[in-house]
Amino acid sequence: MSNRNAYMTDELQAIYDQTVEFVAREVTPFGDAWEEDGKVPRDVLAKMGALGMLGLRVPEQHGGLGLGMLASAVFSEALGTSTYAGFEATVLVHTDMSGPHLVNSGSPEQLAKYLPGVLAGTTILAIGVTEPDAGSDVAGIRTKAVKDGDGWRINGTKTFITNGVYGNVAIVAARTDPENRYGISMFIVPQGTEGFSVAKKLDKHGWRCSDTAELVLDNVWVADEQLLGTPHRGFYATMQNFQNERMVLVGMGVGAAQVAIDITLEYCQQRKAFGSVLFDLGAIRQRMAMNQAKLDAVRASMYHGAWMGDQGQDNVKAMSGVKAFGCEVVNQIMYDCVQFHGGIGYMRESAIERLYRDARILPIGGGATEVMLEEVAKRSYQ
Repeated sequence: MSNRNAYMTDELQAIYDQTVEFVAREVTPFGDAWEEDGKVPRDVLAKMGALGMLGLRVPEQHGGLGLGMLASAVFSEALGTSTYAGFEATVLVHTDMSGPHLVNSGSPEQLAKYLPGVLAGTTILAIGVTEPDAGSDVAGIRTKAVKDGDGWRINGTKTFITNGVYGNVAIVAARTDPENRYGISMFIVPQGTEGFSVAKKLDKHGWRCSDTAELVLDNVWVADEQLLGTPHRGFYATMQNFQNERMVLVGMGVGAAQVAIDITLEYCQQRKAFGSVLFDLGAIRQRMAMNQAKLDAVRASMYHGAWMGDQGQDNVKAMSGVKAFGCEVVNQIMYDCVQFHGGIGYMRESAIERLYRDARILPIGGGATEVMLEEVAKRSYQ
């Protein structure tokens, strides 16, 4: 089904079409093996880099396309058609969750050092914010960085870090002003830095082909040149990118839910039952029609929120709302699609079973539904 809408341009449609074609050729046929390995092969990320797919949001002067939030919305929805959300998360953490910190806050020297590899898909990024006691509450992080000579000494633990096992560089949040709840700074910490290690590769319910780590920073020393952006302003840099992070999670869910609807309708039109096919049952037809209507509403709301961001408008309420509503809708759709597949929908051999598992993290990651609803409430009733 086409995702053409009022916000699509020929350029954005070309990005969507190219991405859908790429994942159909280079990802979906191989995803089962990646799920078993718990890793997306680096060569597929390098192929994406060679095609310019990792630089949609990077300014043209630095080798990217210099596009806005609408491009990320298109890209994430197209990636969502792969049916392997672990792959999609690996890419989007790199391009739209970690990458913006480097692009928005990096010095000319930092950009020159790291950005070529980031664009090429040979330097894969992770974002180290979440901790055992601090998820959606970013200001609650306990990892500390203390000034030490011409650098900083970092101690702390990070968890649920996508690309944390096999990534090349982590952008790590640490508290640098103990007197200020929001006094957080961001640091560039390459893999292999002394004291920076993977404590555990985490075993997940879904997103099986993405690598997720618990990271330990044990007396890690980084030079001043690895401080990213303004000292003590990392919390605000994180907040600046949150709407984009929320949006791409919705986007990958929209892409996946559309595939789920499409394959369920195809199955229901072929599955014999009660002297006919399942699709002839009005209860199924109407439930799937409602699911499509809800998904179309989520897609439209997501693109509108992206457009608002590209226009320089405050889109926190809009994007928080679509994150809350949209990710819940995606899970409702997946539930129905498994239901209408019957027993085969519960089997690991079916794509719908994987799509169902992979979708469950969407209302949790990037800001839980309950947190998103509070963001909407604060901007609606006060």
